[in-house]
Amino acid sequence: MILSDYENYQKLLPQYFPSVRVRSVRGNVSVVEEHMNLGSLELLIMAKHVTESPILHEVFVIGGDAKGSHIRQEFVELSKGTKIIVDVDLKLKGKMKMSSLFGKNKFEEDYTKILNDFIKIAEN
Repeated sequence: MILSDYENYQKLLPQYFPSVRVRSVRGNVSVVEEHMNLGSLELLIMAKHVTESPILHEVFVIGGDAKGSHIRQEFVELSKGTKIIVDVDLKLKGKMKMSSLFGKNKFEEDYTKILNDFIKIAEN
């Protein structure tokens, strides 16, 4: 699953992930430092990724600019492909929080772009 290939995020999508460092891996749980560009926002986060391959990928932001955020990606196999159900609870701090009050739909668009680029890579 490309979404759990954290060590290659920087190589695959450098425009969104200028820096990624895997800090630990234990079974299906990984702790990853991520420098992430989400539209005009530059986020520095520590994230705990939990996978139940190939069905579920959850991200718990445990430190940094979006601490307390949670992303859940569920993969449902259909007869003509795969449906991805995404639930994002984004919590931003300081100046970023003020930006989010005025641009919620923009963040959804920006995150959708990242997922679409992951999907394009997976399809090739």
